[in-house]
Amino acid sequence: MKKALNLTRRRLMHGLAAAAMVIAGTSIGGSAFAGTALRIAVPDPAESSVGRAASRFAELVKEKTDGEVTFQVFPDGVLFGKDQNAAINQLGSGALDGLILASSVYASFEPKMNAISLPYLFTDYDQLKAYLSGAPGQELIASVERLNIKGLGFFLRTFRDVTTRDQPITTAEDFKGLTLRTPNNPLFVKLFQALGANPTPMAFSEVYSALQLKAIDGQENPVEVPYNNRFYEVQGELNLTQHIADSFLLGLSSSAWNKIPEQYHDAVQAAADEMIAEHDASEIKQEEEIIGKLQEKGMHVNMFADGELAKVQDIARGIYGDFQDQIGADFMQTSLDFVKSN
Repeated sequence: MKKALNLTRRRLMHGLAAAAMVIAGTSIGGSAFAGTALRIAVPDPAESSVGRAASRFAELVKEKTDGEVTFQVFPDGVLFGKDQNAAINQLGSGALDGLILASSVYASFEPKMNAISLPYLFTDYDQLKAYLSGAPGQELIASVERLNIKGLGFFLRTFRDVTTRDQPITTAEDFKGLTLRTPNNPLFVKLFQALGANPTPMAFSEVYSALQLKAIDGQENPVEVPYNNRFYEVQGELNLTQHIADSFLLGLSSSAWNKIPEQYHDAVQAAADEMIAEHDASEIKQEEEIIGKLQEKGMHVNMFADGELAKVQDIARGIYGDFQDQIGADFMQTSLDFVKSN
């Protein structure tokens, strides 16, 4: 009886030891069991283009890493207090794991990014896609490494348009005297000054109330922005000026990238590439649909009269020289040469 009791006791102790090893392996041996859980922030609502892109990226990462790497999406700028410049600082410091934000905002930190937004640089979306996925885009992605940001790729935004309260824009003269909200970016400010408007840099979180209170006459963004943020409630005119190209950069903090086990780096990059290809294929079609939805909400859609677009383009391209030093003469020439040959 005593021998049997000792045997049972030994088996019990062996079982407890094995359980302790499993627990230790889960909590200390860590990543193989717990995986890598990260958060990614976007500035717009979950149902917006960028919100859907982030969700698709998270879905693909989970699929391609068998759930070992996961991203939780936080929309509406909640992780960075809707301050987009602060978001880039937080990403670089590692306070944010991941971020999808416009290249025009990054331009405040990396002036080379202004090349994408040179007014009327691109004639169509095929040219823009080729630029972002080609050598110029890769050079821009490499340029944010000094900010401790790992860029995974650009995806396009549709061209930017101006909305106004009650002033249609169909001629170059129609810009004169309009108070328009712009991002806090000298290129945007300079463009609208050249066109005779009064550009007013303002945090995006303040735009709706400023439009509602008539502190400003209008704003400019890709059409999804006035639709997703209900600007049609305080704006009556959608002017298809198509004046500036923009893009979104999908980036991770360097510290978040290093948290992801190296064996999954290729899978995460592949998830980004697949999401970007899907997004770019659908974005242009959605632009037409959104214009229709804004019309249904009561907005009037305006286009330049014959000969007026050329006038606006001439004025806009006249500011290129003012940004050569910021962008860098070599990279500006690279950009100009690229669009001429594509």
